[in-house]
Amino acid sequence: MTAPPGRQMLWVSGTLLCAAAVFGLLLALPGQTVTTAYLNDLFIFLDGAHRIASGQVPNRDFHTPLGPLSFYVPALGYWISGSMGGAMPTAMAATTIGLALPMIHILGSRLRPAVAIPYGLFLLLIVAVPMNLGESIASLSFAMFYNRIGWAVLSTLLVMYLQPERSHGRQHLLDALCAAALSLTLLYTKMTYGLVALAFLAFMLFDARQRRWVLWALGLLVLSALLIEAFWQSSIAHLEDLALAGRVSGTRGIVDLSLAFLRHLADYVLLAIFAILVLWRTRSLRDLLFFGICAGPGLMIQNQNSQPWGIITLFAGAAVATELLLRSCRHNDQEESGILARGAPLLLLAFLLPTGLHCFMALGVHAIAATTRTGQPFGLPRFGELRLTNLWMPGDRNFMTDYLMDAQEGARLLSELPIKPRNVSVLDFANPFSAGLNLPPSRGDYAWLHWGRNINDVHHLPPEQLLGEVDVLMVPKAGINGIPLRTPYGSYIREAFDPIRYTDQWTVYKRREASMLSRVGQSVEHAQPSRVGAGDGM
Repeated sequence: MTAPPGRQMLWVSGTLLCAAAVFGLLLALPGQTVTTAYLNDLFIFLDGAHRIASGQVPNRDFHTPLGPLSFYVPALGYWISGSMGGAMPTAMAATTIGLALPMIHILGSRLRPAVAIPYGLFLLLIVAVPMNLGESIASLSFAMFYNRIGWAVLSTLLVMYLQPERSHGRQHLLDALCAAALSLTLLYTKMTYGLVALAFLAFMLFDARQRRWVLWALGLLVLSALLIEAFWQSSIAHLEDLALAGRVSGTRGIVDLSLAFLRHLADYVLLAIFAILVLWRTRSLRDLLFFGICAGPGLMIQNQNSQPWGIITLFAGAAVATELLLRSCRHNDQEESGILARGAPLLLLAFLLPTGLHCFMALGVHAIAATTRTGQPFGLPRFGELRLTNLWMPGDRNFMTDYLMDAQEGARLLSELPIKPRNVSVLDFANPFSAGLNLPPSRGDYAWLHWGRNINDVHHLPPEQLLGEVDVLMVPKAGINGIPLRTPYGSYIREAFDPIRYTDQWTVYKRREASMLSRVGQSVEHAQPSRVGAGDGM
């Protein structure tokens, strides 16, 4: 006997809200960040939160191919928690709870509880887990958090392919609001996900039964984009950064796509089983195209991301297929309907469970490590609630330890300067010192420098723009990208800065007097300007 629709929605909303709250509390309550990997990536977004708190605007005051939400989300966590250590956990806790609201409406109105609840829990865990998808549960990191947001939001939006079985008076309005909100989140977090969302909405225009909410959603998207641009005033700059990012890192070839497909072969086989069962009954070209949207663009997004595994849109296709199979039961004989009713949700659960448990375990490991203050403190004044630990990570983890020790050494050198620097920059991947020492951030520079991904010897900011406001420049002896970056900027550094300290890890440079700088500026004016560019590389 089927439960009434109101009770079904109550089960879905209650379960997902409680789960989002629990996941959020596990993240935020310890007020600590524990990381075992991608320390350099973490510094990017701590610096980004510091930039936003200092009044900077993405793509207006610093270059980045990521959308502005990728920096406003950490800034929100910093504003709520009041500390750098609580910034990322609190930001992802707020994001998890916030995304639960449109998720409840979309999943609850289109999927029965046996499908909506496990699939919703799976997506919430994807957002909440402090781990790069496809890595060990001990590989704790908030790096590339925007990819997990992108996967979960896009996979929620794809469920709107299904028409609600029972619509109410506000169904189209709520559908439009949810679709517009999710699409805006994708567009202003990372453009690759946003483009797939727009393509999906265009595809949904051919569904006459749902065209109304799609048109409303597209209208809301246009109005929202105009309103955002009125305040942001950086859309063109963002598109320019994106275009030049592609010129630096290029596109992945057929070999890379083939390897990515082989890594996900088991997932593709399972989606194919779901799709064949559906298409055997519906003979629908639209269903076939939908499964293609879940499979093809998802592969291209994953191949562009820096993650070893995780095409989450395949799971969205499986959830929709399960619901379609259950809906078809009423049109088949009783024996076949009973088999489908029992078997399809179990097959979906088997598909979701390994990744879901993996993410839940990683979330628990972070909560325990953060509560017990496990690991080595970062050592910078404003990074007191951040810790680096190895846990039981396989392989040589000395690189992250050495990288943190270099940052601590750099902070010590800066603290020993006779005059507090007004502006510090680092000629390397990321700058931990502005946020860690509460110094004013630079303007007009990159959010990060990743050689071959968002900067190379052809596409880079002119040195007077990257380093024009810099008072003290930290140049690592090795670093992550320190050596290649000396090629486009070494000449300017020699002309505009004097070395004042040498250690085994760093060379500290101080800007020369204004009279010398004016001569440097004149020489730069007559030089060939470099092409400006930034790239994703994340």
